[in-house]
Amino acid sequence: MTRTSSLAASFLSLSAAAIIALVGAGGAYAAPSASDDKAVPSVARATADSTGAADYWTSDRMRAAIPGDVLASKAVERGKSSSAASVLKGPKTTVAGTRVKPSLAQPADPVAHIGKVFFTLGGQNYVCSGNVVSASNKSTVATAGHCLNDGPGSFATNFVFVPKYKDGVAPYGAWTAAEYFTPTQWSAGGDISYDTGFAVMDPRQDGALLEDVVGGSGVAFNEARGLKYTAYGYPAAKPFNGERLWSCTGTATNDRTNPQFGTQGISCDMTGGSSGGPWFIGSGSDGFQNSINSYGYSPKPVMYGPYWGSVIGETYYSAAAA
Repeated sequence: MTRTSSLAASFLSLSAAAIIALVGAGGAYAAPSASDDKAVPSVARATADSTGAADYWTSDRMRAAIPGDVLASKAVERGKSSSAASVLKGPKTTVAGTRVKPSLAQPADPVAHIGKVFFTLGGQNYVCSGNVVSASNKSTVATAGHCLNDGPGSFATNFVFVPKYKDGVAPYGAWTAAEYFTPTQWSAGGDISYDTGFAVMDPRQDGALLEDVVGGSGVAFNEARGLKYTAYGYPAAKPFNGERLWSCTGTATNDRTNPQFGTQGISCDMTGGSSGGPWFIGSGSDGFQNSINSYGYSPKPVMYGPYWGSVIGETYYSAAAA
């Protein structure tokens, strides 16, 4: 069971020194510029019961988990202006590999701070992706809002983060969640424009903190549009199998199908299961995280992510300080 509360907050209420402390060793904070994110920041906070979560996720349950893209489809359908919407369904073009695989997404070497996310919502087990972001608590994972909360609705149970997963091997184990943070625009309204959440993870049994073990990424908010990004994720819907990390690189453009979302997309044909995977500014996984994999339109090979403005920024600050 989770307990939720609303935390109304004003953006950038933290001092400059506090902001630097929040970002930590993963990189310096990129100072915000003028944003087109006009919503008032308000953060929903939920306490997670991690009892038995790590043991719950057997290898069989992990393999059988449903790609979390189906959870985003409700929000896309509710807010869309076009009938063309479908979520994270990549076209089946052929390249070399063990299966038929899309041609835009490329195999990526495992990254210590990127991993798979497993959770239960509405009695169903799901799989997404996530990334450790630098925070003062050294325990914060960024993922999609729909991988934490129904949007609107209940928060997840049995939530675990498995960093550097590959072919069933979890070198750093499964980390359980202590708390969840999402914009209230997502948890109360299911607004796809704010489809981002942050999970604060429990320490390991020996007391080690997640970021100290695997590292973490710097974050950036209110950045210019049209940047070059590299997106990562563990696509699990066909033609992928969810066992390895993949990436896409491209220059972001606005969603013209549903411009009211305020989202941006890059060329990418990763499928469900990649939801919540990080977008890094520039090439590779060393840049600042500035969005997540959220949704797409079938068969168009474009992955869309929310604009990280003041609302998502305040959600991060709340999680990082927990």
